Amino acid sequence: MNIKFSRRRFLTTSAGALGAIAMPHLSRAADRPAVTHGVQSGDVTVDGGVVWARTDRPSQMLVEVATTESFKDVRALPPIAALPESDFTAKMLIENLPGGQDIFYRVRFRDLSHTAIEGEPVVGRFRTAPADRRDVSFVWGGDVAGQGWGINPDDGGMFTFSAMRKHRPDFFLHSGDTIYADGPIESEVKLTDGKTWKNVTIPEKAKVAETLDEYRAAHKYNLTDDNVRAFNAEVPIFVQWDDHEVTNNWSLSKELPASYKVRDISLLAARAGRAFHEMYPMRESIVEPGRVYRQISYGPHLDVFVLDERSYRGPNGANLETAYGPASYFLGPDQVAWLKRGLLNSRATWKVIASDMPISLVVSDTPKGGSEAIAQGDGPVRGREFEIADILRFIKMAPINNTVWLTADVHYAAAHYYDPNKAQFQEFEPFWEFVSGPLHAGTFGPNALDNTFGPEVRFVKAPGKDNQNLPPSAGMQFFGHVKIDGASGQMTVTLRDRADVALWSTTLDPKLA
Repeated sequence: MNIKFSRRRFLTTSAGALGAIAMPHLSRAADRPAVTHGVQSGDVTVDGGVVWARTDRPSQMLVEVATTESFKDVRALPPIAALPESDFTAKMLIENLPGGQDIFYRVRFRDLSHTAIEGEPVVGRFRTAPADRRDVSFVWGGDVAGQGWGINPDDGGMFTFSAMRKHRPDFFLHSGDTIYADGPIESEVKLTDGKTWKNVTIPEKAKVAETLDEYRAAHKYNLTDDNVRAFNAEVPIFVQWDDHEVTNNWSLSKELPASYKVRDISLLAARAGRAFHEMYPMRESIVEPGRVYRQISYGPHLDVFVLDERSYRGPNGANLETAYGPASYFLGPDQVAWLKRGLLNSRATWKVIASDMPISLVVSDTPKGGSEAIAQGDGPVRGREFEIADILRFIKMAPINNTVWLTADVHYAAAHYYDPNKAQFQEFEPFWEFVSGPLHAGTFGPNALDNTFGPEVRFVKAPGKDNQNLPPSAGMQFFGHVKIDGASGQMTVTLRDRADVALWSTTLDPKLA
């Protein structure tokens, strides 16, 4: 049985200050297990969250938690193992925390072979979801280290993470393409203006990822960036995946290019999935180990429905089916049913649907043609659009108020308003979809728009068809920022660039039940 702790109860049950644990004197830092890639927290709710870290040898992860930065009320948690089988990563669900509270945590590792030897602690923080109607703020975006644009110290590294951190958001919704497992990082890239982009490199990123260790290395590469580690130590992540965590545009029909020695897409996806779950502070599903889709409740004003549009899709094809069936699966029937139940049961003011791909932007599966996303062109509902039509109809008929879709994937920023009066399929209430990215990758777009669900482009910032794959140094890196006013429930969505310039903003009034 879980017992909910107030802050007073939290303080009275605190025990195990850092000073109470003997720390032998060691002459060299290398003698102690280190925190190798910073700390992360994630999937934070009103009474808990997940803490993650990685070390360099078989160890026990030791976590201490407090409600004060001084750790005067510290509570030590039971140790958990970090073993070679998980690449020395470990994550812990911390429960029984007070709601709406800044939580400070401290992570270090104890050598399993020499239990008197402990490493130096690394400190992180997060804020639990509010139990009352206070303000909520979060950022979102996707697409990191794509198209060969890696960590360039001369350009400030992954600078967008520094811009997002300045807003002190409650959490970060990562919309996928967290890595580019299919994209090698070379030491230099020649720019069109004659200058040279210089990447930090690691051996594993010299080729496409195929082995489990190569997939792990792609995630660890991003965690070597100072901006990312500083951001992770302060901002919890709600993470989802898309295609590049495995390989470009992957589905069961994926024909792998010659650069792959491993020819089995299911085997690559299994290895990639394991690495993904090892490297992020996600809550794990007992019902379906390895599940990505989940609901995260962040107080009375917000529920986040994190979708998985990769694991259950049918093969990429023409996407022109005239009836719903396995060939047109995108979320798949089980996930669609889960989403409907969650939306119907939600009592939050806003229901954010975190989609790793946009609804109506046409994304082709080149070079063989066919469809990579939901849309395939103007006209009636076809193919994967059947699931979206079903969900939108359900939202209207239930009825369910105040749904907003957030996404990335296409490497530019946009705001789309969906109007049934301008749609081919009209059985839905108007809603918004906001697109933001890349966080640190090549900039593309804009994409063609499919009129099936009546989208209107209210804002777009993209380089144009004659100016594709711009490097991060061009400045067209984007993230979104959402603020929910605690008193009124109004949601303000702002699209920003990496210099933190507000490009466009709108405020949405909640519809009362």
